[in-house]
Amino acid sequence: MCGIVGGITERNLVPILLEGLRRLEYRGYDSSGIAIQGDDKSLRRIRSLGKIKNLQDKIEQETEALSGTLAIAHTRWATHGKPSENNAHPHISNDSVAVVHNGIIENYQSLKQKQQEFGYVFESETDTEVVAHAIHAHLATDNDIFTAVKHAIAEFEGAYAIGVIGKDDPDTLIAARKGSPLVIGLGIGENFIASDVSALLPVTQNFIFLEDGDIAKISRDQILIFDAQGQAVERPVKQSNLSATAVELDEHKHYMHKEIFDQPQAVTDTLEGRISQQHVLVSSFGHQAEQVFQTVQQLQIIACGTSYHAGLVAKYWFEDILDMPCQVEVASEYRYRNPVVQNNTLFVTVSQSGETADTLAALQQLKASKNLDIPTLTICNVAESSLTRESDLTCLTKAGPEIGVASTKAFTTQLIVLALLLVSIGKLQKRITDEQEQRIVQGLQKLPNLITRALEQEETIKDIAKLFADKQHALFLGRGTMYPIAMEGALKLKEISYIHAEAYPAGELKHGPLALIDENMPVIAIAPLDDLLDKLKSNLQEVKARGGQMIVFEDEQSQLSSESNFTVLKVTSNVGRITAPITFNIALQLLSYHVALIKGTDVDQPRNLAKSVTVE
Repeated sequence: MCGIVGGITERNLVPILLEGLRRLEYRGYDSSGIAIQGDDKSLRRIRSLGKIKNLQDKIEQETEALSGTLAIAHTRWATHGKPSENNAHPHISNDSVAVVHNGIIENYQSLKQKQQEFGYVFESETDTEVVAHAIHAHLATDNDIFTAVKHAIAEFEGAYAIGVIGKDDPDTLIAARKGSPLVIGLGIGENFIASDVSALLPVTQNFIFLEDGDIAKISRDQILIFDAQGQAVERPVKQSNLSATAVELDEHKHYMHKEIFDQPQAVTDTLEGRISQQHVLVSSFGHQAEQVFQTVQQLQIIACGTSYHAGLVAKYWFEDILDMPCQVEVASEYRYRNPVVQNNTLFVTVSQSGETADTLAALQQLKASKNLDIPTLTICNVAESSLTRESDLTCLTKAGPEIGVASTKAFTTQLIVLALLLVSIGKLQKRITDEQEQRIVQGLQKLPNLITRALEQEETIKDIAKLFADKQHALFLGRGTMYPIAMEGALKLKEISYIHAEAYPAGELKHGPLALIDENMPVIAIAPLDDLLDKLKSNLQEVKARGGQMIVFEDEQSQLSSESNFTVLKVTSNVGRITAPITFNIALQLLSYHVALIKGTDVDQPRNLAKSVTVE
């Protein structure tokens, strides 16, 4: 959601920032802009609606070439105010201060009213413009841009990551964050800021991850950081192991397609170093993990969207295999009620980015409870994210960069880590035997090949996708662990094809959804070889009898056959409780992708959606 990139260098920043914006496109945006300090100390700004290409075209059409060594740029995802050029960032106050901002200033209305009383004129509908005016107001009494920003942010309520440059401070770039991520990229004689490391990989591999409340004064050869209490601090420099080409498309047309096909390797990477001689290494979750896992009596999983569906799958595993209670809740609901958390609970947060606002807030709410001493674990794809820094234990998914808004390999690797967590707790508490552990490990090790076999069904799935060309609704059915997989399949179809889709437990058909079945409502069912197969077959016959178009993804051993209005795709063969939901989900990802191609939607950047939901 939104993207910031900026820098202070000895070379022209414009091409660097444009490339940075392109690398942040995956976060979702509707407009973009750049502000740069010229040689005459003036601030020049260019903004545009739509794609980064539109901004680049406007820059190239300028009669005077846009060039400079101090600049900030932004991709905006609309919150306050519709998508428009006036609402696009950067925002400038009185030709003196330029600001880019991620997050939401919750008290912007009261600040705006006061600023208008002091004569400030607003040109946009955004909350960000109050940030620019607040900094400008403090410049009247403060000596420099850094001090003005420090005093201004004390007035803000809500979340922000900001980059600031000033007309009269040609050698200073200011960065500050509270609740929204921001990193500093270190170069030789140059330094940069960005929302995440991917924006800066072409120019540096070395990064400082700002903590909540930090404000940084950045020059070409020096970085000064102060914490929320105003004390000078040193934050560690981390070297990214990502390459500049890690986010390239290669031979794929879309990032989502590439990331679907990345999954065999992503699973291998996630398992690497966490299994030895058919045993799961508990230390993969941190040096305190063994002590914590021995006392856990129940789990509380908190997540949003696709990560929530991963948690729901894990709930079946923990309760079925370990006989251990496991609650799963949407973070945006959990944080706004008064949940009862019992002792000996492991509080697990799951997030691709590690910056999901509601999930992070739920974790912080738990940690602020003075009467609770609950261990926390995050399952995340980003090593230096807020969730990893806030949690007692961490296990990274090692999915690699995921650019497509619709999550694919992150979901799969989250399930892998949850399976490793299951085994770790189970064997420490003797809830599973050595034989069970080895059987689960062997299943996990087979997954790359199982996923590859599922991917080989792509051509058949392309043909199935044609059935959706004129459809506006779809129903997904599953039982057991396949119910949350059906939920995930419905979410993917909604996200990228804009088809209304919903999922139901197959046993609930008679409780309402059956009324929707007709020739215009395709029904997608998942039929693994398990104890519920016969019941599922009965549900499918109920749909067939009412003229519905059935599409069944099955295990080869399920022994279903295609016939008129009843399409069967054999996805895999004889997979177990852990591997089955992961394998079947691959086919649903491919289905949603190819339906979206037929519908002609923007697969990687679907309308209205952002990759990382870092504000409420």
